[in-house]
Amino acid sequence: MSLTKIALAKSKNTTKNTLKKDVRKILSSFKFYEEALDTGKIISVKDGVARVNGLFGVLSGEMVQLGIAKIQGMVLSLEHNTVSVVIFGNDIDLKQGDLVYRTFVIMNIPLSIKLFGRVIDALGNTIDAGPKVVSSVKRKVDTKAIGIIPRQSVREPMQTGVKAIDSITPVGCGQRELIIGDRQTGKTTIAVDTILSQKNFGFLYCIYVAIGQKKSTIAQIVNFLKKAGAIGNTIIVSATSSEPATLQFLAPYSGCTLGE
Repeated sequence: MSLTKIALAKSKNTTKNTLKKDVRKILSSFKFYEEALDTGKIISVKDGVARVNGLFGVLSGEMVQLGIAKIQGMVLSLEHNTVSVVIFGNDIDLKQGDLVYRTFVIMNIPLSIKLFGRVIDALGNTIDAGPKVVSSVKRKVDTKAIGIIPRQSVREPMQTGVKAIDSITPVGCGQRELIIGDRQTGKTTIAVDTILSQKNFGFLYCIYVAIGQKKSTIAQIVNFLKKAGAIGNTIIVSATSSEPATLQFLAPYSGCTLGE
């Protein structure tokens, strides 16, 4: 073999080795980039909200898992280098430097006909004594409401069972009605009486969302509905005063999602 052929063979091997090294560098940089997209680190935790560095590929409203305990959270604020995560749990166990992982799932809750007659939390988990309800059908919590024109008109009456209300202020199915008043004036009583009256005036699905109430109060309402036989068409979403403010914030959204 001539010297020219030997030199060409060596140059080809050198070029191949260089290309292999370059490809390895590129692949390693991609791997680092994927890790930066899918994981982050907690910068600070305050008042149920964690500021996280990283998670550059996360979506608004996406569910994440925080720390070793895999506490659930939801991304609400997307900034240039950081994101803010609402923590759905006890944030005492979280500290600066803990890892945050993406789940690639937008915040949702399970839907099932078996949820009627049950008490659930704001995340859709059953919290009463019955068996756990598992459903593959899920619905996003933060969805755009249907426009006014595509909706069906309010044409079917809904009887509250209170003659003073039904005669003065008629309420229809699909109508929004606000019950407002001072403490101990009977607002909850009107809502519970309306649920009870559906046995007499027709079957209507009811969703009672309790936000910031005592556990004993919710237990009394559940027992009252059970004795009256009206719990079978009712879902109770519970976010008591002892739970984090973030879950109390999420509860009305979960109730609307169940209704829709």
